[in-house]
Amino acid sequence: MKNIWKKMNEKVNFHFYMAKDKNLEKTLTVKDFLALGLGTILSTSIFTLPGIVAAKYTGPAVVIPFILAALVAGLVAMNYAEMASVLPFAGSAYSWISVLFGKFWGWIVGWALLAEYLIAVAFVAAGLSSNVQGLISPLGISLPKAIASPLGTNGGVIDIIAVIVVALVTYILLRGDRQTTKISNILVVLKLLAIVTFIVVGATAIKAQNYVPFFPKSHPNPDGTVFGGWQGIYAGISTIFLSYIGFDSIASNSAEAKNPQKTMPRGIIGSLIIATIFFVCVSLVMVGMFKYTMYANNAEPVGWALRESGHTIIATVVQAVAVCGMLVALIGMMMAGSRLIYSFGRDKMLPKMVGKVNKKKIPSNALWIITIIGIILGAIFPFTFLAQLISAGTLIAFMAVSLAMYPLRRREEKTLPKASYQEPFYPVLPILGFLGSFAVFMGLDIQAKIYSAVWFLIGVIIYFVYGMRHADSKLPDDSDQEIDENL
Repeated sequence: MKNIWKKMNEKVNFHFYMAKDKNLEKTLTVKDFLALGLGTILSTSIFTLPGIVAAKYTGPAVVIPFILAALVAGLVAMNYAEMASVLPFAGSAYSWISVLFGKFWGWIVGWALLAEYLIAVAFVAAGLSSNVQGLISPLGISLPKAIASPLGTNGGVIDIIAVIVVALVTYILLRGDRQTTKISNILVVLKLLAIVTFIVVGATAIKAQNYVPFFPKSHPNPDGTVFGGWQGIYAGISTIFLSYIGFDSIASNSAEAKNPQKTMPRGIIGSLIIATIFFVCVSLVMVGMFKYTMYANNAEPVGWALRESGHTIIATVVQAVAVCGMLVALIGMMMAGSRLIYSFGRDKMLPKMVGKVNKKKIPSNALWIITIIGIILGAIFPFTFLAQLISAGTLIAFMAVSLAMYPLRRREEKTLPKASYQEPFYPVLPILGFLGSFAVFMGLDIQAKIYSAVWFLIGVIIYFVYGMRHADSKLPDDSDQEIDENL
């Protein structure tokens, strides 16, 4: 038993990850990380969740959950920024926790992140599909029910658009990081223009009475959740928290960063601040245009609101650009998820073929894994069900990274490099980040918690059956001299 406990807590050497990740091409700059962060944070959620959350939980006060969630995410983002500047490894929180707490704990956090990315790919693909169908419906084009929706939703069997779009993004990613980032940066700019257009045009259709009452009275929903009051806002925070997972996708690609000590903090914190401003503006405009009840079960409220207010042509243009912009989010999620899966193979926590890179230095095997699973989940599971499951995995990783700040600080400039960015007000802010993430996690519905528990049980079984026996942290023979230059 002592040997098992010792093996579970065995920490991975910093040099091991530095040596392993040198196989990845280092091409990403601050501009690329800002684009990646904004592309993933301002994903499907900004075009869908403000309306859905307003109708189900908060009413006009939907802006409050976005602000409170941003505060919690901001506390964690500062932890991420310092972690990524000191430990610029593929796999983000998985690799960090493996270095600071031990292999088992790193695996548990990584397993939580894996759920986040697998489900996030499906979530974004499902939201993109809803917007494409909303875009073509005014033209009199509609898909047969069997291929228009996930299994068991509105008579659907498979969401064919979700399948096609995930396959398309895989093709883009296999062309290489330089080609991918060029496409992503262009699409992010277009998406920001689409969001600004909605805010400006939508503001002309705002009716003050739609904000009254701003805080509706609390009452139960038919499904047992609570609408209105602070309970509704609390439930709204847990639902929309997935909007802020984009900075984790930045951290997951830190092994491919140029000068990660500077680019990582700027990319992580900068993208979060900009994205929060956009979330607040879109939420206020959306609930001002129409009474919040009109957005119930509407997976494409931005396009719908513009069409219903008489801006049909603008709605078409904005929604078309938004659909293209959602591809950026999918690119970011699949990049980050494939790097996480690659890191499992790199460490032999999963078969080592998973950690192989191709001639273009892309972890293609890991990319195919996330593609296949993302297609299955996105084609079968409904949009709203996926939302809370993403938040569960994200929040567990956020809690772990917040706690890991304490051993990180003790080891900086000793066994680890000096941080180019240090979180202010240490040691207070890390524990606040943990407590904030824990509070949001407790607000998730019981179904999300049950599925998370089952997912963790599977992860623990895989660790003891395979990972613990095969895990590798041995340095290549020729790596020591080269890696010392990084300290």
